Amino acid sequence: MSNQNIYDNQEFFDGYKKLRSNPLVANDVVEKPALFSLIPDLHDKSVLDIGCGYGENCVQFLELGATMVTGLDISAKMLEIAKNENSCPNILYINKSMTDLNEITEKFDVVLSSLAVHYIEDFDKLVKDIYNLLNQGGYFIFSQEHPLTTALLTQDYWTRNSENERIHYNLTTYALEGERKVTWIVDGVIKYHRTISSIINSLSSSGFIIEQMLEPIPSTDIMKQYPSYKKYIHKPDFLLIKVRKSN
Repeated sequence: MSNQNIYDNQEFFDGYKKLRSNPLVANDVVEKPALFSLIPDLHDKSVLDIGCGYGENCVQFLELGATMVTGLDISAKMLEIAKNENSCPNILYINKSMTDLNEITEKFDVVLSSLAVHYIEDFDKLVKDIYNLLNQGGYFIFSQEHPLTTALLTQDYWTRNSENERIHYNLTTYALEGERKVTWIVDGVIKYHRTISSIINSLSSSGFIIEQMLEPIPSTDIMKQYPSYKKYIHKPDFLLIKVRKSN
């Protein structure tokens, strides 16, 4: 079972903080608006945020009406920032791996996760644990790196023309599931590739009803203003799924 804690690596942590300080980072421009578009009415609801990081989303869940938010993260460094910058009496931060969700006895109305599940080797177990944590009719909403991104065994992502413009994505080894080691801020970051069908089948087999899927891209205005975002025409970076626990 993978229990990678790359965010407590100081070099990675410093690089990640620098990356997230850019207001045009894809997390904020593309992924986060899509995630929040899927969130149901949170009034009088209890929420679990898996891989909560700095805790900004936890605060926003309260602002959307949640009565109690639990933020879970394996990284002590991330939670230190969360507790210092996004503390609130109705937010509980827990330093725990999402491989250990079965140790939590509380039930929740909504479980959310932003860009964390691709770090987990045993997705079936994760999904079953989340199903057991939800009240009847509860929602699990998550984003992850798109399987078209996690598929590659090398990082030769793009073919470019003579003007260095991306003209197509070099998709390879999509059907070969399993571990991927990539360079992202530091070398040797471990992620796990699953096909879209495997993801959907895991959710369905656990009893979830699939309600919505998104593969968001930036607005036309964003792509015109920032040409680097035109790559989304060829391949989305994120996959988001909203499922409901059957009654």
